[in-house]
Amino acid sequence: MTIRRIGLFVLVLLTLAYPVLIYFSLQRFDPRWLLAMLAALLGLRGAWAGWGVMGWGPALVALGLMAWGRQLSVMLYPVLINGFFLLWFAVSLIRPPSMVERLARLSDPDLPPEGVRYTRRVTWVWSGFFLLNGSVAAITVALGNLELWTFYNGLLAYLLMGLLMAVEYWVRRRMKRVNGHA
Repeated sequence: MTIRRIGLFVLVLLTLAYPVLIYFSLQRFDPRWLLAMLAALLGLRGAWAGWGVMGWGPALVALGLMAWGRQLSVMLYPVLINGFFLLWFAVSLIRPPSMVERLARLSDPDLPPEGVRYTRRVTWVWSGFFLLNGSVAAITVALGNLELWTFYNGLLAYLLMGLLMAVEYWVRRRMKRVNGHA
């Protein structure tokens, strides 16, 4: 494993651990410091991965929240990120190719027409997921319970995302088999 991959792995791991880190850090640090560290982490992750706006967009959101500097601003981050992904995926439905088609073409540049239709449907599903996940994250913020917020945003949301990925993978394999592409 190269240094680049190790660095990216550590950055992604820290990003995924965000809610748990926030839970343990809020009693010790000013939210502005936590948001500054988050912005730096996201900027590094985006630059490291070469994601352009996908890396800098969330970092700029964290910097914007820093100006507010309250515990609530730290807790709003998952809501805003889900909104960011919802926007990113939904816009790709209006201005094709869809986001999932773009990702699929990285491994299969000659995606057949049924694959394009399928990836468009999957982009709709992910858009719905980001809408629902962001809404539930917003409810956890509105309730103001840090334990509930950490449980949902630090565990349950990831489990739901993993479940959606697993189901989509199963459906995709099945469709490839049915269409003779397996």
